[in-house]
Amino acid sequence: MKRTVCLLATVLGLAACSPPAPPPPPAAPVAPAANAYFDNSGRDDVLSGGVRQITIDTPKGQFKVWTKRVGNNPKIKVLLLHGGPGATHEYFEAFDSFLPKEGIEYYYYDQLGSAYSDRPKDGSLWDLPRFVEEVEQVRQALKLDKSNFYLLGHSWGGILAMEYALKYQQHLKGLVISNMMASIPAYVAYAEKVLMPAMDPKVLAEIKAIEAKKDYDNPRYMELLLPNYYALHILRMPPEQWPEPVNRSFARLNKEVYIPMQGPSEMSASGKLEKWDRVADLGQIKVPALSIGGQHDTMDPKHMEMMAGKLGKGRYLHCEKGSHMSMYDDQATYFKGLVQFLRDVDEGRF
Repeated sequence: MKRTVCLLATVLGLAACSPPAPPPPPAAPVAPAANAYFDNSGRDDVLSGGVRQITIDTPKGQFKVWTKRVGNNPKIKVLLLHGGPGATHEYFEAFDSFLPKEGIEYYYYDQLGSAYSDRPKDGSLWDLPRFVEEVEQVRQALKLDKSNFYLLGHSWGGILAMEYALKYQQHLKGLVISNMMASIPAYVAYAEKVLMPAMDPKVLAEIKAIEAKKDYDNPRYMELLLPNYYALHILRMPPEQWPEPVNRSFARLNKEVYIPMQGPSEMSASGKLEKWDRVADLGQIKVPALSIGGQHDTMDPKHMEMMAGKLGKGRYLHCEKGSHMSMYDDQATYFKGLVQFLRDVDEGRF
């Protein structure tokens, strides 16, 4: 009977009695993406784990600045410009949780006067045009170019990134301006008209009294600023819960750079940058650019959204839960939007 059924199946072109086909041979193993990402072949920074001390020329002689490469991607290389001025690369360490898994190469970098870089005492070096030339020398030393070079500046680093783009955008593939307005006078006005009136009047009056006396080293000054301003608009967590990289970076802030350029606090600006304003020049920046703002930022989120419209090829990323350190208090939004921007530019979708 079975033979008859099989014969009928054969006549009808059926495979009912055919033995099961053998399983296909296993596919050739595919090297995991991590192998390529951590391939250091031909790199001259292997011995030091990606660290390089770059010699820069300044009007006051040569100095060394510290950089560290993470990862390997010939098409996406992001140079990180920290805030301050005079803070450190360390608060960017949150990027380690997001960019490696996306295959994005990035560079930590302490600007002159910060952390692991040289810290000269000559105040004439703390000048915006000189910092721009420093970034250009770092770019050249790291061999970054139009085919792969993205510049991400946060806070003061955003000012530096805008200035760099206005002079050297021919070397850029993309620009990210994170939590920075294009006008210091507008930043000061936003603080005075929106943020300060929301504070406890007694607290604000005491802060103003300390500032009037220029008694910035008074412990009471930071005791007032931390819970009443910084924990609301710099990083929206109780200060005792601030991430260790943030505390480490802020503890190492070089006041000899910060105060002459920014002033003594984040509530306002009174240093060399006090009159800085580039709103009218944003249209000159033609490379793809992302402006990132936080709803609770010290910077006006509406202004940062406006910037995206004025940039030649701008996009705005709004961090609804974020403050000035949106990469911490609205991490999911920040990194999703940042990675999407880098991918879109790289794949020609921008």
